[in-house]
Amino acid sequence: MLILFQSKSAAEVLMFAQHAKPILVAAGKRFDTADLPERGVITRAQMDAAIAGIESLVATDTSHNDNPGEHDDATEHPIAQHVGMRRRAWPLLAMLRLAREKGEDVTWEPAPIW
Repeated sequence: MLILFQSKSAAEVLMFAQHAKPILVAAGKRFDTADLPERGVITRAQMDAAIAGIESLVATDTSHNDNPGEHDDATEHPIAQHVGMRRRAWPLLAMLRLAREKGEDVTWEPAPIW
């Protein structure tokens, strides 16, 4: 399932649920089931802790060559390159930082099927 993250202060972020769940757990969200709830919110009050948790998760990622925007096309095609947690979390982390600056919440829900 695709998850759509939204905030008034940033562009939407799409992520597969299986990739979003560990990021949300690092952000302090707890779930009663193995599956990610379809809808949720990171409130303004939770923003600092969520950002700190995701930054901690990213800091422990030992993936090589995993800086957003940095590709080594000489060695392998970008589609074949490993996508580590740092690269996966970066768009959501940027959204959370912008939302914190503007004092807004970040929500998630299933992405619409077009």
